[in-house]
Amino acid sequence: MQPFKILAGGYDVFVTTYLFDPTTSSLSIASRSPTGTDCSWISQHPTNASILYATNETPSGALQSFTINSDGTLSPAQDTIPSEGDLPAFAAALSTGRVGVMNYDTGNGRIIPTNGSPLVFDESAPLITFPRKPGTVSHPHMLLEHGDEILVPDLGQDTIWRLVQNPDDPASFTIQGSIPQPEGSGPRHIAIFEDRLYTIHELSSTLTVQKIPSAPNGTSTIISDVSIVPPNPPAGASFAAAELLIPARTKRFPKSYIYASNRNIGVQDSRGDAIAIFEVLDKGTKHERLQLVKHVFTGLDQIRGMEFGSVKDGGEEFLMAAGVAGNGGTIVLKRIKGGRDLEIVARNLEIPTRTTFVWL
Repeated sequence: MQPFKILAGGYDVFVTTYLFDPTTSSLSIASRSPTGTDCSWISQHPTNASILYATNETPSGALQSFTINSDGTLSPAQDTIPSEGDLPAFAAALSTGRVGVMNYDTGNGRIIPTNGSPLVFDESAPLITFPRKPGTVSHPHMLLEHGDEILVPDLGQDTIWRLVQNPDDPASFTIQGSIPQPEGSGPRHIAIFEDRLYTIHELSSTLTVQKIPSAPNGTSTIISDVSIVPPNPPAGASFAAAELLIPARTKRFPKSYIYASNRNIGVQDSRGDAIAIFEVLDKGTKHERLQLVKHVFTGLDQIRGMEFGSVKDGGEEFLMAAGVAGNGGTIVLKRIKGGRDLEIVARNLEIPTRTTFVWL
């Protein structure tokens, strides 16, 4: 198997290019490419693998575009556009050629078209502001394209907003409805697998599953609601769930599992943060439920970013993860027992923290 190149963003002024060699189980830094400040979330173009987008998660937030060179380095920024909000913590390239960016601290975001080239942003994209209940704040934390909708979990409003293109103004998007979540749960990230919506809740450190409600405001009962907190945490531990991944089924991994990262923002466990592995049992019956398979401890502090490799080159066997605090560095884990377990096969400590990954 050939070595893999992986890009990693973080709270710094560069994107790191890692080289992971599965034959020797080695993880090394190939390069560091200069970027804007705090490029905390990176996203690859869905059809042009040579293009990368990165947020600048700052009070005067921005979105940047880059070309990915053949050696895994990045070009200088090709374009930069304001996110028009504070702390854009997430960006995603969409199938339509637009790029969505969500401002965590100001409860708004933009769905930005590209202008002629996917590297050039259209300045005319309007700001989308999410409703707030009196005395509360809006914290949109990601966006997910689903059919003709864009779903946005709002940690501050305990809901998932449903955006669609405005029929009267194709350049803009409008909120057509929402999917309410449990009060005080703080929905952070979501994933859709088959006909189910999975949500990781930061404030309650729970994972839920439900059917996708009909648009715009159909109802859907939560089928199963489980804690992702690992057993026997130290006194003073405080958990805030972060990332949620459900890799596609493949020949090597025919059964689907759900991987959720805990983020201990209190007194650290000597074992580090855990990745919780779940499975769905008795789907489609009245007994359908989420069941914990295992907690895998990582030695990382506050896991925010993790990403599986690509199916096309056998990378789906591996998961890359890092924390945003401490000095645990970046690790590569290997799926074993058909995905029911993970083992750490490589670690690099040269850069203490990273926040998001793109496998090239």
